[in-house]
Amino acid sequence: MGVLLDTYGASSVWEALRGGDPPPEPAGVRGRSLGDRWERWRRRSVGVDPDRLMSAAADIDSRLVVPGDPEWPHQLDRLAERRPYALWVRGAHDLRNACLRSVAVVGSRAASSYGLHVTGDLAWALAERSWTCVSGGAYGIDSAAHRGALAGGAPTVAVLASGLDLGYPRGNEGLFADIAVRGTLVSEHPPGTAPTRHGFLVRNRIIAALTPGTVVVEAGLRSGALNTARHALDLCRVLMAVPGPVTSALSAGCHRLLREWRAVCVTDATDVAEQVGHIGADLRPGNGTALARDALDDLARKVLDSVPVRTGAGTATIASKAGLDLDLTLGRLGLLAAGGFIERCLAGWRVRPGTADDDRGSVTL
Repeated sequence: MGVLLDTYGASSVWEALRGGDPPPEPAGVRGRSLGDRWERWRRRSVGVDPDRLMSAAADIDSRLVVPGDPEWPHQLDRLAERRPYALWVRGAHDLRNACLRSVAVVGSRAASSYGLHVTGDLAWALAERSWTCVSGGAYGIDSAAHRGALAGGAPTVAVLASGLDLGYPRGNEGLFADIAVRGTLVSEHPPGTAPTRHGFLVRNRIIAALTPGTVVVEAGLRSGALNTARHALDLCRVLMAVPGPVTSALSAGCHRLLREWRAVCVTDATDVAEQVGHIGADLRPGNGTALARDALDDLARKVLDSVPVRTGAGTATIASKAGLDLDLTLGRLGLLAAGGFIERCLAGWRVRPGTADDDRGSVTL
């Protein structure tokens, strides 16, 4: 069906389904004959009422986002013929903006206390660095990732395998309500669609495609999280894994990713940010700076001395403290950020951890 929609357009295919003959079989269609599938799609289309679907979506304050809309995440286009043709979205945050700086965090539903602890801390620390966590809304690692991100004050994106009105699992209804207020819920399935086993596997490609990197925190050898990891590799995205106890079957999948799939070993948010962040802006603390402090001019040193170490401050506040005008301050902040002295945070700018030996410190090289 996907190839037909791309080839002939949604409206033409829909009209044909409603009673016309099937269009000529395009070269991209393989497998069962087009005629057999056409009859199956036609039977299913009889019960579809677009107006009713849009009304049901409006009842739960959701919206339909299609390619070309301002909210459409362009990174999904890398899926080519596997790209969803529309997404049902519910939440206060714009989906595209929420995913511009994002990381997928996935893992086992039957997570251990170790996995839940690591995931919560990881998501919270990523949120503090203004990274959005994308996951699948399931029990275990997924839920811990969403809750950690919300606790850290950043939006989180949950990609569901059911209609947004039938959020699954039901035990996470409270979490989904929180995400709708402070993040974004996403599904390629219209309202009223119940989850299926196949739907969960298909959903994983969207989780991997929305982000520049995927972290698998805890996963068994047959975990669905490995399916997400495979999608990430197919899309040439960064694949990361958190090691666990060698005696734990729940970490066996992560160890396989590290051993056979060449996943990057990560243990905290700074490891993750360094893999998927921008060069010069997301360096691991303690890795030094691109410039020596002595190489900075007097104005740059004055701006650096006005940047808080932990809390963060806006550009205007830093300019006022340094006694400089806004344009000069902006220019020096850019230089300091490129040199690795400072970093962005939720409150504005702060000194990058690990670049100072004391409270106002000399910079390590």
